[in-house]
Amino acid sequence: MSIDLLHCASCHRQFRRETDSAECPYCGSALPADATVPLDQTVLLAEDDRDVKGSHLQPDEDDLLTRELHVYRLETLLGAGAMGRVYLASHKILHRKCAVKILSPRAARHDEDYVSRFHDEGRAAAALIHPNIVTTHAIGEDGGFHFLEMEFVAGETLQHLIEREGALTPLRATRIAALLADALAVAHRSGIVHGDLKAENVLLTAQGAPKIADFGLAKRVSPGDESLTGKLIGTPNYMAPEMFSGAPANTRTDVYALGVCYFKMLTGRLPFAGVSLSRLAHAVCNEALPSLRAGAPEASLEMLECLSRLISRAPGNRPRDGTEAAQLLRAVLGESRDLDSLLREGFDGSGDVRWRRDGSKYTLDLSLPDGRKQTIFIENTSQKSSEKLLLIYSICCAADPRHYEEALRMNADCAHGAISLRTIDGRDYFVMLNAYPRATVDPEEVRASVLEIGFRADEIERRLTGRDVH
Repeated sequence: MSIDLLHCASCHRQFRRETDSAECPYCGSALPADATVPLDQTVLLAEDDRDVKGSHLQPDEDDLLTRELHVYRLETLLGAGAMGRVYLASHKILHRKCAVKILSPRAARHDEDYVSRFHDEGRAAAALIHPNIVTTHAIGEDGGFHFLEMEFVAGETLQHLIEREGALTPLRATRIAALLADALAVAHRSGIVHGDLKAENVLLTAQGAPKIADFGLAKRVSPGDESLTGKLIGTPNYMAPEMFSGAPANTRTDVYALGVCYFKMLTGRLPFAGVSLSRLAHAVCNEALPSLRAGAPEASLEMLECLSRLISRAPGNRPRDGTEAAQLLRAVLGESRDLDSLLREGFDGSGDVRWRRDGSKYTLDLSLPDGRKQTIFIENTSQKSSEKLLLIYSICCAADPRHYEEALRMNADCAHGAISLRTIDGRDYFVMLNAYPRATVDPEEVRASVLEIGFRADEIERRLTGRDVH
């Protein structure tokens, strides 16, 4: 069956045509009149594109879906690209789940460098042990198939998270960027550059921790190593300006790619786009960076200055390597924890509390023992960072003047938080409320306050109205 597969020259993603839109669904760039590409065309990127995962398989390869390879039982195709495919697999001896990346034999036949690059990836990745790097367990060959066994991360990519949620909260974006910088620092201290860091190559665990994957373009570098000069290597939207002129990948180009990831987390989009590679290169090398304040209005001045340094057009103005980038991001982050990680740590494994983010506000649904429910809200106040408070509150009921006296009596019995009046959507309500200094609040304080506020607000609603609305 013929598949109408399109190719975006700006971000180099391949995707099925599902609408009549003339824009790329990933970067928003305009598509030319004929963006269809033959399925045997190898593009610059090795994307993890789950939308077209079946279209890359050839008759001599698709039987892998139902076969065993070496000590692995292949179960599910997780992703496919120009470099090969990644399967969820079971290790038959160790009885554990893992991810097995298999080099495409068809691609290897067309490019003699593929096998050596694939083994370089395995050796480079296996040398890096860090909680924010996907661990490589083994490398081998069986029946003509070259493979890597990797840690299976049961989560989503950073790209998918941004597509689903849009721009992340500034603290969450900064925390993720700092953890990615920590991982790059380990690689750079080992003399290894990633060369293709991008949102698609960052996996997120169920707890929200990022892990850098796909060291397919990683290489060991030494002083005077110019072996990459003149070759265009990397994903264009994440490439530093000097790489478009043939400069080799190095620690500062990794830092630039980290800056693009940070920009995308803060704004929900890429800093530059173009309808062709040449136009993208011109934009990256010559056009002014889009307004950071307009793109990320909630980010602090320190965050925006940090981003400007990471993504500076001049290599000398960027942090020298992952270590310096991590130090810069940690200084901006300070001791503050982003709300997403606070809630994950505070309520991990709790079946009584479910939470979701709506912009900068978090909504938590608390299930109470007697079948009643209560909704709790968490948000930051609008003061400058050093004075900002974290508000935790729950609506009790409408502020009927007939209940003022009873509410005051009940307030005297509150050991945690207080009953307050708050105007919500133009109407006054009794709410149970507590506040903490944003810079020092910890997960246990958030957990204890959410539970106490929720129970107390439900008790007040029951006593004043006899209902279970909020």
